[in-house]
Amino acid sequence: MNTRFLIVVAAVASAVAFVPIAAPVPAIAKTMKECAAEWDKMKAANQTGGMKYRDFTKQCMSGGAAPVGAAPARTTPTTAAPAPAAGGAAPTAAGKTGRQAMIARERACGAEWKADKAAGKIPAGQKWPQYWSECDKRKKAQGM
Repeated sequence: MNTRFLIVVAAVASAVAFVPIAAPVPAIAKTMKECAAEWDKMKAANQTGGMKYRDFTKQCMSGGAAPVGAAPARTTPTTAAPAPAAGGAAPTAAGKTGRQAMIARERACGAEWKADKAAGKIPAGQKWPQYWSECDKRKKAQGM
């Protein structure tokens, strides 16, 4: 029994000796509470750059988060919004993915739906899906 135990211990010890050391844990790993406080500071200073809280905490707790005063990892363009096209069309949705542009159109159409419904401008029998279809086509034509 003792011999088997010694053989197992020796095998494990030799296996551990040949295993390369894993990536070192950063010495400055932060707690969730510290990362949340840092996020609040960055958010108050409008320095999140479109980064989501979940992504930030993963990065922060692994030791890779940018300090509060530094530029965020993901930045958004700081150019001015484009001027409306001739005829009063809305500015284009440059920089948005297809899904983000669709969501922006849906929200704009939803606001129009509520305003038109309150003003009594919705044709009799028209429901949201039909209104959305027409409004979406109109918004796409305007470049939204």
